[in-house]
Amino acid sequence: MTDIFGKDGGEERRESFTLADRMRPRNFDEFVGQEKLVASGKPFRAMVDSGDLSSFILWGPPGCGKTTLAQIVANETGYFFIHYSAVLAGIKEVKRAIVEAENALYREGRRTIVFIDEIHRFNKAQQDAFLSFVEKGTIVLIGATTENPSFEVISPLLSRMQLFVLEPLSKKDIITIMKRALEDTERGLGNLSLDVDPDVFDFVSELSGGDARFALNVLEFASKTTETGRIDVPLVKQILQRERLVYDKRGEEHYNLISALHKSLRDSDPDGALYWLARMLESGEDRLYIARRLVRFASEDVGNADPNALVLAVAAKDAFHFIGEPEGDLALAQLTIYLATAPKSNACYKALGAVIEDIRKGSNPPVPLHIRNAPTRLMKELGYGRGYKYAHDFNDAIVYQEHLPEELSGRRWYFPTDRGYEKRIKERLERWRKLLGQRGKK
Repeated sequence: MTDIFGKDGGEERRESFTLADRMRPRNFDEFVGQEKLVASGKPFRAMVDSGDLSSFILWGPPGCGKTTLAQIVANETGYFFIHYSAVLAGIKEVKRAIVEAENALYREGRRTIVFIDEIHRFNKAQQDAFLSFVEKGTIVLIGATTENPSFEVISPLLSRMQLFVLEPLSKKDIITIMKRALEDTERGLGNLSLDVDPDVFDFVSELSGGDARFALNVLEFASKTTETGRIDVPLVKQILQRERLVYDKRGEEHYNLISALHKSLRDSDPDGALYWLARMLESGEDRLYIARRLVRFASEDVGNADPNALVLAVAAKDAFHFIGEPEGDLALAQLTIYLATAPKSNACYKALGAVIEDIRKGSNPPVPLHIRNAPTRLMKELGYGRGYKYAHDFNDAIVYQEHLPEELSGRRWYFPTDRGYEKRIKERLERWRKLLGQRGKK
């Protein structure tokens, strides 16, 4: 595989990189998994076999083969290949590569693949820079991402690229990859005469969550750690220190788990909510992030049906902040159970949204004069505060006066439910409105 600058990095890769990189498949015959893409006759494979590539995005979890597929595509088609990581490269480097790709196309008639790993990390302006070159076919852009492209890739670029979805590798795939690495004497660990307990394959494949890189890294580290050449489950556990749950705090699974927690709370299922909370805790999620989401839930989904929910949510956040892990986790668990079993109301959430929607439509008349502040003589002379009625001067501290601009008089946005404490709020408002009507709104 040659890059656009005429360098061949294949031999260097075999000698100087990690086991996971050395064992990277070089062609479709060596590739394991993703049969829906790479099997003969499938759309992705057919595109590669034809040699006529379109720009595309590979979306899938870590260690499932995104980078490997991009490199195989370059090998199979003979295109120049440039690999950038969006974490390290900026638009300056990419533009330089595009200029070279144009020169190669006109000079040799040979097209170039520009592979951007973690393309979701490029901002909108950086992604915009690709549009015209992808549109003209100057380059074949391949983007790899663990994030949902619908949210992380701008629509104009996404519409110009095909999307291929990769799945986590199966346990069988992971075991196959591990055994190949142990048997390979050229690129793998075949020359070390390792004695691997069969249980290790099941244990690591289960723990990997479909991430081949993770499995190979564990195997490589174990090969360097063992003093006798034997690798068993206790040794692997010692290396890992604790069993790894599959969880990427920056990836889609992060949002899947918090969504599962939120929906379990909303559906008043304390067991489901507690399970998803525990999954996040065991996976190393930032506890204060969880606390912030629970505080939000207390307002958004419980609201005034149980005003104490917000008080307890803030208290749980403070409790964790005060005592830390692991004892502070119990405060989050207590809060989770409380929120799941509390009466629910989204009336506050809906009311605020409705008001904001009206404001954004242009309902922004000035504040009525009688409820304006009048700290200066000039403001008083202009009528600021004139006619304001002080509620405490009236029976039950109830007085009618308009608090909305004239154009919005009579508008209502907050409609309390009949659940929990909010039922009392609803009854109180109805009683006040009836009383004010009897008083003739005076």
